[in-house]
Amino acid sequence: MMFEAQRRQFAAEGYAVFDRALQGAALGLLRDECQRFVALEDARLDALGVEVDGITHRGRRYFAGECQRQQPTLRAVLFGQVMADICRATLGPDAYFFYDQFVVKGPDKGMAFSWHQDSGYMAHNGGPVDHLPYLTCWCPLDDATVENGTVRLLPFSQVPESRDAILPHERNPASRDLVATWTGPEDGVVVEVPAGSVVAFSSRLLHATGGNHTPNLRRVYLMQYSALPILDPGVGHLRRNAVPVLRNGQHVTLG
Repeated sequence: MMFEAQRRQFAAEGYAVFDRALQGAALGLLRDECQRFVALEDARLDALGVEVDGITHRGRRYFAGECQRQQPTLRAVLFGQVMADICRATLGPDAYFFYDQFVVKGPDKGMAFSWHQDSGYMAHNGGPVDHLPYLTCWCPLDDATVENGTVRLLPFSQVPESRDAILPHERNPASRDLVATWTGPEDGVVVEVPAGSVVAFSSRLLHATGGNHTPNLRRVYLMQYSALPILDPGVGHLRRNAVPVLRNGQHVTLG
């Protein structure tokens, strides 16, 4: 099987690294679109007349989501062979695209992001608390280093309770982050990878990112996939997206 080592690590520890998975035209496309979406976020904040909206803080940290709906060219990456292979090695034979997002830290003063589970954000924002763990693919568009705020992960072996449960999260009133609360280690695994790599991890895995202390932006494209469509509780409506990428192990290409 392709990516067998990553498959084993993901099953055991909840994460795996795919070195330089997206390069060339794919990486160039993501970089170009990232710049456009940061400009759109600034324009949106201007229209609202605010400096902070949710967890976006102007000049310090940007979150721009559902980007593929506004810019369909991104779908070439989201539904391409590389991401299909990564989904197969982590989620298994069936995978659906769920959500995409650019996450950018500003130069010099780019904000850190607190320890959390992505499933914690799902549950605290009206999503189903009993959803299957889904997959987050964290792709830096610049070399990810400690200095510019790369991701830190807490493997399942270090926090075993995170494998099977969504931990309590509390809102930080200053940053507006949701912060996981637990008793255990906080050092984690620091992942420094070159641009275009994909760090894939379970939505139950605790993770955080540091501040950006370099003179350049730290840009990331976030892609999320699920083994089954995720439905909103009570009403049963589709939450975000559920576009097939894999069916019975076979890559489903967009028509």
